[in-house]
Amino acid sequence: MKLDGASAIVTGGASGLGFATARALAGDGASVILVDLPSSRGEDAAREIGHGARFVAADVTSEEQVRAAVDAAQEAGPLRVLVNCAGIATAGRTVGREGPAPLDVFERTVRVNLVGTFNVTRLAAAAMAANEPGVGQVPGGPETPERGVVVCTASVAAYDGQVGQAAYAASKGGVASMTLPIARDLSKLLVRVVTVAPGIMQTPMMDGMPQDVRESLAAQVPHPSRLGSPAEYAALVGQIVANPLINGEVVRLDGAIRMQPK
Repeated sequence: MKLDGASAIVTGGASGLGFATARALAGDGASVILVDLPSSRGEDAAREIGHGARFVAADVTSEEQVRAAVDAAQEAGPLRVLVNCAGIATAGRTVGREGPAPLDVFERTVRVNLVGTFNVTRLAAAAMAANEPGVGQVPGGPETPERGVVVCTASVAAYDGQVGQAAYAASKGGVASMTLPIARDLSKLLVRVVTVAPGIMQTPMMDGMPQDVRESLAAQVPHPSRLGSPAEYAALVGQIVANPLINGEVVRLDGAIRMQPK
């Protein structure tokens, strides 16, 4: 799908995977709306990206705030791309030294990562449904009418959840599991839905870990034996947007890692 004259929304766009993706989409011609919390570096990120990128402060679990972000995107051009990168990571054993895990932590993790992803997806997809069909085509391939593409972010934890990751794994497993039914739901609207399940990526959250921990995690990746780059995530998103046959799938981006229990 060609992005010239179109708009794109990237949640979690102020840093990490979202920032790299927003920058790549802007470079491909999209007017990008970065959606992140008011406390984020969203304004600075938008200025750094340039190309008319804008920051809209929003909590992905808020219908009102997400609608405002969708409206801002449509003002810039037909909304063709949504990339859901917003999320939180929590850890805690089901039963720990202080007793059962706090239920509110589990609920908040699922609400942000799973409910938030669905909230943004449903509202953005409704806007995409009103678009005139564009043309998706890879060089030498057939022309394919499509109105939009939604990319969600799961995690290898959806499959290989570690000790203490019950909430995070459940939330990301939900994102992976809803990919196919949402793709089927939106197929008649000519909107594709694809999910990326990253492995261990070099994100701000990872930067806060000790060097020896990062090196240990990198050594667990079969090949390439290193942490993944946000640029590699962004490149995969670009391929998904460009290739109209990729739909309803969860793609692992992990260097063939299978996480150990801890």
